[in-house]
Amino acid sequence: MKLKKTVTEVARNFSSFLNSVRYNHDSIILVRGKKEVAELRPIISGISVDNFLNILKSAPHLSESDLKSFSEDLENVRVELNDGAIGDPWE
Repeated sequence: MKLKKTVTEVARNFSSFLNSVRYNHDSIILVRGKKEVAELRPIISGISVDNFLNILKSAPHLSESDLKSFSEDLENVRVELNDGAIGDPWE
């Protein structure tokens, strides 16, 4: 969410606004004399989609037989997990 706050208000409550940016991912437009002068916003972290795709392309791939075996293993696990009734975890 974008919030507009005066520079004075942000200075007096900086920790609170910083927490709002960090935990709520808010952006705060700083206003001085009815003019927007700066923005306090979260830093974007992580990797770009292009870098992620390059990582996936460079990762080792399963052979056809390994892929088939892995697929069968996953299917067996799904069947086994779905066979039983869901129990009460608090018992």
